[in-house]
Amino acid sequence: MRAFAFSGKMDSMTSHPDHESPIHDDGTRLHGEYKVPGGKLVVVDLEVDDGRFSKVSLSGDFFLEPDEALEDINRALTGLPDNSTAADIAAAVAAGLPEGAVMFGFSAEAVAVTVRRALSKATGWADHQWEVIPPSVLPTQVNVALDEVLTEEVGAGRRNPTLRFWDWEEPSVVIGSFQSVRNEVDPDGVSRHGITVVRRISGGGAMFMEAGNCITYSLYLPQTLVDGISFADSYAFLDAWVMAALEKLGITAFYVPLNDIATDQGKIGGAAQKRLANGGMLHHVTMSYDIDADKMVDVLRIGKEKLSDKGTRSAKKRVDPLRRQTGLARSVILQAMQDVFTERYGAVETRLTQSELDEARQRVDAKFGTDEWLNRVP
Repeated sequence: MRAFAFSGKMDSMTSHPDHESPIHDDGTRLHGEYKVPGGKLVVVDLEVDDGRFSKVSLSGDFFLEPDEALEDINRALTGLPDNSTAADIAAAVAAGLPEGAVMFGFSAEAVAVTVRRALSKATGWADHQWEVIPPSVLPTQVNVALDEVLTEEVGAGRRNPTLRFWDWEEPSVVIGSFQSVRNEVDPDGVSRHGITVVRRISGGGAMFMEAGNCITYSLYLPQTLVDGISFADSYAFLDAWVMAALEKLGITAFYVPLNDIATDQGKIGGAAQKRLANGGMLHHVTMSYDIDADKMVDVLRIGKEKLSDKGTRSAKKRVDPLRRQTGLARSVILQAMQDVFTERYGAVETRLTQSELDEARQRVDAKFGTDEWLNRVP
């Protein structure tokens, strides 16, 4: 199978795999690059004449058979309106491929993302000034409220895209937006162990979170960063940096669709997302650093369907904490994550503003701390 390489920018891209920002070489020639998560680099050069794509040239270090399919893709893109959606572009590419064509390391959807980047209708990591908020101890309800507040702030353009690390003191269970409280949480176990139960704005499953035993972070970003990327692929795309950080610590981690993060030894965490109407997006992850498995199964009602062939004993084994895998202090792992993110994306350290904290606390009183919100799916 033939690889399609290109010259010039390839070397500079190699050391920065997430640096796929659109580049306008001149007034008419547009250039976009996209590194497929776990795949290859895709590059598109094109012009726009009278609102339509022209002089389209696709390249990259991907593999494609037969060779002639490269020109088929270029022809499929030529003439498309410059306001085509990512779905429109991907459909045109798929329809233009000859029967039996094989794409390895990229896809029709990846080509669409690259075209959108060339048009500056999608953004890359390097198009934004990233900020990092280091962990500070806050009540779990405030942490959950901050996720809503800061996602809105980024969507409205009042805050730069931000990575925030959580910290908290009280043992907690954070359930997904659409989960049933009584199906997920054992009230007797909650009472016995003094657990705070909070409902977040994103979907997904319940997280058992004891202070010092988890690593939790939230990314607040504009949806343009994942424009054209499928919902499923966006998880690995947004967490490529943390996979690199774990690799530096000797852990080879990967995504298990849809939203579990695992190693060969077991699950280490899970992710969830929420997209707001104002263009802001929340992507947050909780990883297990250590775990009291007996307490976890006493507090959570382990879903019978999910574990029907494994039983409660297996439920304890589904999570394999980072402490056991690395032997490192939690603070060391947190610092490694912050360092990798800062180095990759040129992030600057910042703090929550007083107005953001005040707004979050108001929302705890009005929403996240209320029985009405917690029990909205009883």
